[in-house]
Amino acid sequence: MELTPIQTEILTTLINLYHQKGRGVKGEEIAAVIDRNPGTVRNQMQALRMLGIVEGVPGPKGGYHPTGQTYDILDISDQPAKTITNIYRNGKLVEGATVCEIMFTTVQHPDTCHGRVKVIGNIRKFDNGDIIKIGPTPQNKLVIRGKAIGRDDTRNILIFAISDLIILPKRSVKECIRSGNAAIDVDITIKAAANILLKHRIRGAPVVDATNVVGIVTLEQITKVLVSGLTNQKVQDVMSRDPIIVDGDVLIPDVSKLFDQHHKRNIVVVINEKPYGIVSRDDMVRESTTVSELVIAPSFMSA
Repeated sequence: MELTPIQTEILTTLINLYHQKGRGVKGEEIAAVIDRNPGTVRNQMQALRMLGIVEGVPGPKGGYHPTGQTYDILDISDQPAKTITNIYRNGKLVEGATVCEIMFTTVQHPDTCHGRVKVIGNIRKFDNGDIIKIGPTPQNKLVIRGKAIGRDDTRNILIFAISDLIILPKRSVKECIRSGNAAIDVDITIKAAANILLKHRIRGAPVVDATNVVGIVTLEQITKVLVSGLTNQKVQDVMSRDPIIVDGDVLIPDVSKLFDQHHKRNIVVVINEKPYGIVSRDDMVRESTTVSELVIAPSFMSA
């Protein structure tokens, strides 16, 4: 079936709102997003409902629901996705959005790589020049970074210039730690802590009290204080608090997501519930494979 532009825009907005709200969507809600008259939207939805493209549930708690045909007619392969491929705008996660398809459009050119990404969720806040990051994708653990250069609100597609394609290895995060089993007591001085870090040739370590991991301390933090001459300060005075803690068997792509979600510089890794070491964003980059020569044929790939 050939949809009109307004029907395509209405159905795309219906899917976006349905995923964000998890309930039926009112015609007035769709009209507010696409800046159309509510009566126009209701008339279009009535016609689409009669064709079986959408479902309508009456009553104050009712609304319109997308059907399998809604996704098919918009060429969206993933109906309510079991896995989420995150998209980030200027370093911040776009809540309620997931990437469902990625298209590479100019991969053969050695100096230019453009792509298009179809999103389920709101893309209307994206502007040209915004820095975007997509992924990791669930199957091949691909992360894409680039700059937004265009937007198709009717079909919910972002157009972007790609700067990096990175494949995250499907290995456990404990393999990123080359020197483990170094934990620092919260009550020792920063000078003593520095000696421990230098002895183990590591740049940071988990901080523990009698029973728990309570923070992270790094050589960078210690050096700043030592330069000020405060050699008797304790680790608890300079450490980063409220650390994110993951098991050593968690996969690298999953840990990479945590850095984006929590905006932390380091994450504590534990094995058998005991602190084993820390990993940083830089460790994630070193463990990743950058695709420097693009040989992917231009075609849609599932996110």
